[in-house]
Amino acid sequence: MSFIRNIFKNSRSEKDGNFFLQLEKILEFKPKSEALYVKAFTHRSMNIRDKKGNPINYERLEFVGDAMLSSVIAFHLYEEVPHGDEGYLTKMRSKIVSREHLNELGRDLGLIDLVQSRIPKSNFGNNIHGNLFEALVGAIYLDKGYKFCEKFIYNRVIDPYVDIETLEGKVISYKSLLIEWCQKEKNTFNYDVYEDTGNDELKHFSVKLSINNKVVSKARATSKKKAEEKASKRAFFAFQKQITKLI
Repeated sequence: MSFIRNIFKNSRSEKDGNFFLQLEKILEFKPKSEALYVKAFTHRSMNIRDKKGNPINYERLEFVGDAMLSSVIAFHLYEEVPHGDEGYLTKMRSKIVSREHLNELGRDLGLIDLVQSRIPKSNFGNNIHGNLFEALVGAIYLDKGYKFCEKFIYNRVIDPYVDIETLEGKVISYKSLLIEWCQKEKNTFNYDVYEDTGNDELKHFSVKLSINNKVVSKARATSKKKAEEKASKRAFFAFQKQITKLI
C-alpha cells in the first residue's frame, strides 16, 4: 500500500491539493485501503506497475464498479417497480447506468480533478468522467464491502438522480430505438456514411438515413457513431408518434 501511495504523492504537484482530503469529502467516510483509491484515479498513461509487474490503473476497478452499479440498481428497480417485467427492468437499468448518465455523475463530483495522468486533462474524452466514477465504486466495494458500496450508490446515484417517471421517457440511444422500431414494423433502413472533411481541420463524417429507400434525415459529426446518432434523433422526431410506444 505504501509503495503505491508514495509513487502517487511524489508525482503530484501541490496545486492539485490534498488527494485524500478531497476524496473523503466525496466518500463521506475514511478509506481503509488507500492504495485502492490511488489506483482508482491513476490513468494507464502513467505506466506504473507494482512489485509483481501488474499495472496500476483504474481499468480493472472500473470493471468491478460497473458490476456493482448494475447489481444495486437492479435490486432497487425490482423493489420499486413491482409491475415491471424483465424487459422493462432491463431498459430502466440501462438508462440509469448509461454512459451519458455516468459521465454526468463523474462530472458533478469533479472526479477528473483527482486523476493522475501524463495526458493533459483537456485531451480526455467525455467518457473519462464515467470511467472514474465506476472505478471509484469498484474501489469502495473492495475496500469497505457491499453495504458501504450500496449506501454510496444510493446517496450519490439513486436518491439524487433516479426518478422512475422521468426515466421512463428518457431515450439513451436514438439509433437503437429507431432500429428496434424499424425491425418491429418490418421497415428497411440504411445508414449511408461517408467522410466529409469540408473546410474543417478535424475530420467529419456525414450520414444519410434512409427508411424504406427514402432519405428521412441527414447529419454531420466528428465520428461515424455521432453522425448516425444525430441522424437517428432527427428521424425519431419525424416518426415520434409511431415510435413513442417503444420507449
